[in-house]
Amino acid sequence: MELKLEEMLNKVIDQLQTVAKTETVIGESFKLGEFECVPIIKIGMGFGSGGGGGESDKKSGGKGGGAGAGIGLEPIGFLVTKGDEISMVSVSRSKGLQSIFEKVPDLIEKLMQMRKDKEPQKKK
Repeated sequence: MELKLEEMLNKVIDQLQTVAKTETVIGESFKLGEFECVPIIKIGMGFGSGGGGGESDKKSGGKGGGAGAGIGLEPIGFLVTKGDEISMVSVSRSKGLQSIFEKVPDLIEKLMQMRKDKEPQKKK
């Protein structure tokens, strides 16, 4: 039995390339009301391989080898567009609250404008 370590590694790398492509990291966009959202995903991967051979005192021998890989996907946020505005909304627990507070001034401004628009116009 011939060890084909390079062939095994190439198969593992091909599989990783299939998973870790642009469409995986930058997900398919979708509509949410008047917003266009694009998911952004973090990918981590690793692989390893090994092989060896040996002989016993009885002149019998053996060879063996193997390869393996692992991959992890984690959503990190969404690119959100509305008209000409583009923003990144994080899904991280630690940054989620920060992201909300960054939006508060805009939200207050919009609420004030809506309130102003609803008030009857005063005659001069």
